[in-house]
Amino acid sequence: MNIKIFNKMNLSNLQPAEGSTKTTKRIGRGQGSGRGGTSTRGHKGQKSRSGYSRKIGFEGGQMPLQRVVPKMGFKNINRVEYKAINLDVLENLATKKNLTVIDKESLVNAGIASKNDKIKILGGGTLTKKLEVKAAAFSKSAKEAIEKLEGTTEIA
Repeated sequence: MNIKIFNKMNLSNLQPAEGSTKTTKRIGRGQGSGRGGTSTRGHKGQKSRSGYSRKIGFEGGQMPLQRVVPKMGFKNINRVEYKAINLDVLENLATKKNLTVIDKESLVNAGIASKNDKIKILGGGTLTKKLEVKAAAFSKSAKEAIEKLEGTTEIA
């Protein structure tokens, strides 16, 4: 018979798992510690001084990488970002929810767009229903497809 006896756990004998913790390097505690004197900072130089903190991207006086690499492109601050929605998405929404008027609110309720989006209707897919569509912008092909079925487009 091989019976193992386990010690009961109590708060007085709790300790971390083997190898999970390390003792920290105690620096500047006298010559006898082996890490006194310069306290692992070496002799002289900026990094040995108190109060030293290295700037982000500092490369020891060499030209930093972020200044060497050229700036690329152009960021237009007046750019208007649209949420693009194709005609086939409008078609599916109109058949599922039995809608004749599609506006921002109906698209938000369906989870297609968020309330802060500017919506642009694009001409992808086909449209078979007469719809009244209200959006921030329309592509030329989408506008033609909606108006071909005697629907209306309104910029809202």
